[in-house]
Amino acid sequence: MAALEYRTAGESHGPSMVCLVEGLPLGTPIDLEFVNAELRRRQRGYGRGARQRIESDAAEVLAGLRLGKTNAGPLALAVRNRDSRLDDPAKTPAVTRPRPGHADLAGSLKFLTPDGRDVIERSSARETAARVAAGAAARCLLREFGIEAFGFVRGAIDAFTDVAPTADNWRELRALRDASEVAVPDPKASDRLVERIRAAKEAKDTVGGLIEVHVFGVPPGLGGCGAGPDRLDARLGAAVLSVQAMKSVGIGLGAEVAARRGSQVHDPIHFDPDRRHLASLGFERSTNNAGGIEGGMSNGMPIVVTAAMKPISTLLQGLPSVDLATGAAERSAYERSDICAVAAASVVLENVVAFEVARAFRAKFSGDSLRETSMQFEAYLAAAREIPPPGA
Repeated sequence: MAALEYRTAGESHGPSMVCLVEGLPLGTPIDLEFVNAELRRRQRGYGRGARQRIESDAAEVLAGLRLGKTNAGPLALAVRNRDSRLDDPAKTPAVTRPRPGHADLAGSLKFLTPDGRDVIERSSARETAARVAAGAAARCLLREFGIEAFGFVRGAIDAFTDVAPTADNWRELRALRDASEVAVPDPKASDRLVERIRAAKEAKDTVGGLIEVHVFGVPPGLGGCGAGPDRLDARLGAAVLSVQAMKSVGIGLGAEVAARRGSQVHDPIHFDPDRRHLASLGFERSTNNAGGIEGGMSNGMPIVVTAAMKPISTLLQGLPSVDLATGAAERSAYERSDICAVAAASVVLENVVAFEVARAFRAKFSGDSLRETSMQFEAYLAAAREIPPPGA
């Protein structure tokens, strides 16, 4: 049985973006309507560029499904690019004036070429369409076990919301998020952020933002403490920072722990035997500053991940740069781009985080079929509910 993994292939203006997911147990129902809804949601957001009016993202199954359920092989999904022009030099010309903040210069030096075209085609955030497809497929597995992910934009610049998602209110907040042009589940903060993005567009500038993902229903014990790569927080941190334009990641309080004492950080534990049936197994916390992870392992509380997205690197006004073909000082090149893509990025992170939780789930409950995985999961919960023993 393969560990749960995924890989992507494709270029921004190539024929398609492709993801290959390995390790889903046989018999996992894949809800393509859900996968495609996530892909459409990724295309939304105030401040997006013209390309979103060209593309109509939907997942095409290439392999791995039979009658809507996974078989014994990898799941291969493709998201076709309508704007496919990679082999037309007139439409995808050489890029010799690197954009500060983008992969252009570092990639050109890495691959010893003055033309950054190949680098930017692969490093483009268009690749995240394949990541969303992979994450949404993995979420189909998580949903079989009552695990749900909820991502949203907390804000940018001076427009932030202080909403506090919980297991009881996240669906209500999801409706507010989906009604927002910028995925902020707070109408006032949403309107304020739209104003900030509009002002940036008029100034030929760009905007980033702060994104938050909560995963509910996660049982304790996912991840590990024996080796660094097994730690769930380490895997989440690496996954989030691998997404284009992400510059920081936090679990729970994140960087705020540095400004508090231990008594203001660590989450007190109490036990309620009447709540053994929940993901917490009855071990309740009045706070969740740890973000659901202690010692590299999930602790039964919701997992909370935050990430800061930098402003888009392509500015209409350009920035000081150098022409790699001549060495002359020039303004950076312009490639069709967004003013703000934080709403789309929140969809990407929601699915990337969910995939890592699913990966850790499969590492612990590794049955070859969904039936066997379910048996392992139920056996674990039954044993865990004996701590402390009922009636003790």
